Amino acid sequence: MKSIISWNVNGLRAVHRKGDFASVLKEDPDILCLQETKSLPDQLTEETRRPEGYHSYFHFPTVKKGYSGVAIYSKEEPEWVKNDLGIPEMDQEGRLIMAKFKGFTLINTYFPNGGGPPERLEYKLAFYDHFLEFIEKLRKTDPNIIFCGDVNVAHKEMDLARPKENVTHVGFLPIERAWMDKLISKGWIDVFRHYYPDKTGAYTYWDQKSFARERNVGWRIDYFFTTPEMLGHVKNVEILDYLLGSDHCPVRLTLDI
Repeated sequence: MKSIISWNVNGLRAVHRKGDFASVLKEDPDILCLQETKSLPDQLTEETRRPEGYHSYFHFPTVKKGYSGVAIYSKEEPEWVKNDLGIPEMDQEGRLIMAKFKGFTLINTYFPNGGGPPERLEYKLAFYDHFLEFIEKLRKTDPNIIFCGDVNVAHKEMDLARPKENVTHVGFLPIERAWMDKLISKGWIDVFRHYYPDKTGAYTYWDQKSFARERNVGWRIDYFFTTPEMLGHVKNVEILDYLLGSDHCPVRLTLDI
């Protein structure tokens, strides 16, 4: 069995200071994927840069310090690691890192939020389209793919606590949800919904300012997706909402590979 944990930490240095990075490592993941690390290499402690027993790989933004960023920690050394879509304006924010392991390719992505000025929503939608084109091209030669991360959109009404109030808000806009429909129409499988098609109240993000987590007024915007070929190796998926430290909680995928 192999376990992969994906977590938007909303600041790697912050979760380390609070002891929550150590807490997620105590879950003993074979692979740990982090999003929104908000750190550059020289800002990380040795414990976060090279945890004992793990190989570590990072993609940092080149245009804005303390912003975005993704990481993969793995007990097994990957065959290779890459960190770009091949489009400079999409790669400069440090949003993607991928690694080839025995039996599958793993892509860890922090999708743009899309809030703020209109051009950020345009950037988010462009990132979505380029990402889908990228993974569709990849699967032609490598059908065993997993991608995980903060996709920054709740797909269906059951994926957030208050859908009616948020239908005009970024993260639940019809145009964003239509991209999710397109992704799934291509055969990509939302693993959580595959296992729990009707489950409600299952969220991965809560607004901290309104103490939404205590009331479970949340959003499910953190995902594991697989190709149909890879789904046969999936044994379980869990939302680890007991792990604290961020406005997101981790999600764990268990494989029999």
